[in-house]
Amino acid sequence: MSKRRKLLGVGVVAVVLVLVWLLYTDSGRRARFVLGGGLVNAGYMLQDPLESYDFQEEHRHHISPDDVWNEMQQQNSLAAAIRGWLPRTVRHPLVALVVCMDARIDINDLTGDTRRYYYVIRTAGSVLSEREEEMLELAVDNGVELVVFTTHSDCAAEKAAASPETRQRYPALAQAVDERDERIHEFLARPTIASNIAAGKLTVKLVNIDTMTERMLPPIPEASDLGALH
Repeated sequence: MSKRRKLLGVGVVAVVLVLVWLLYTDSGRRARFVLGGGLVNAGYMLQDPLESYDFQEEHRHHISPDDVWNEMQQQNSLAAAIRGWLPRTVRHPLVALVVCMDARIDINDLTGDTRRYYYVIRTAGSVLSEREEEMLELAVDNGVELVVFTTHSDCAAEKAAASPETRQRYPALAQAVDERDERIHEFLARPTIASNIAAGKLTVKLVNIDTMTERMLPPIPEASDLGALH
């Protein structure tokens, strides 16, 4: 057997062994999960510096709201076509996240997971009303086992609530930020939620997100009296 054939045979065996490891071992599946998350971040890094592909083409001129809408439709058409070629498994969410609408908070980055295990409620300042409380309870009724309330550093809604001047401009939002902890207490006291927690069927956590790194940290003590949740 020639040296070339021997090398080819060794290569084929190595590929088979790697595939078996990736597909059928716990460490291999873990490696696939980590690699998938890394590839997602690599994709973000490839797109992030492309200023010439921003909504405002190369930042050379102002574009109208209709131009932005048309560009968004084009991007959606391309993304949907790619998703058609690469379909994803349908998964039932086990986690409900209440997250600020701040675009810097990315759920895929936050969890390192692109799979559909997450219901997400996004509001400015992660504020709640009775409507959001009912959304979360509905999610629990539909199988969610973990509810995570979040705040984050450098939050514009919190800054607005802390400033007398901006409170006058955004009174409803400022009041909602003031009442955020009270609303969480209301949610915890809802009979279905309280009974699920007592039965060990539901866990509720409160975290503060570092906006720059998206690392989940314990809540800031002076910002909340709900530290017992974390």
